[in-house]
Amino acid sequence: MLRWYDGPMAAFDTETTGVDVERDRIVSAALVVQDGVDGRPRVTRWLVDPGIPVPPAATEVHGLTDDHVRRNGRWPAPVMEEIARALAEQCAAARPLVVMNAPFDLTLLDRELRRHRAASLSRYLENVPLCVLDPRVLDKQLDRYRKGRRTLSDLCRQYEVVLDGAHDAAADALAALEVTRAVGRRFASRMERLSAAELHTLQAVWHASQARGLQAWFARSGTPEPVDPAWPLRPELPAAA
Repeated sequence: MLRWYDGPMAAFDTETTGVDVERDRIVSAALVVQDGVDGRPRVTRWLVDPGIPVPPAATEVHGLTDDHVRRNGRWPAPVMEEIARALAEQCAAARPLVVMNAPFDLTLLDRELRRHRAASLSRYLENVPLCVLDPRVLDKQLDRYRKGRRTLSDLCRQYEVVLDGAHDAAADALAALEVTRAVGRRFASRMERLSAAELHTLQAVWHASQARGLQAWFARSGTPEPVDPAWPLRPELPAAA
């Protein structure tokens, strides 16, 4: 039987104007599809004119300047539609969707869809089963006592995955996919009997536990900070009265 970490997968990543999922915007995105562990990745890229200035701090991260995206990026509305439909196609094809720190990228996409298409991400996925694999959640659960940060670059070093061009959406998506496969192989004795769908359900529980632990750590450190336990998508905030 084909193990989930050797089978078909897709991976999604974004680069953005910042880290606030409610206010920031997508400036680039990529979808990487691989039919098997040795398959050649197929990459789709999007460049977006977000309609707001790209802050210099964001440009320092991903290298996309305000001038560049205004000259070369597309208007967000059709791009968000294309991305949502592309993700739905992968879900319909039963390919697990790898998203590093899924509550960020998927929530931001959801907010962009609501902003520009008056539709939620769930609407595009309502007839297909969403199956997400988040290497950050998997690694924190399976190697929970390892010290140090767990950014994508950190995970690539830990699992010996080459990351060429960090903070390029396509490069990050491919690296996240390969890290996810590597996590599966390293912890095969605990993972190989699980299906990707079962892992999707487990990750929601694991992430909630991880969020509670992080929030408790913030409290002990004297810097209380709420940590959202929702995974892989944060619910929409209620409208202000």
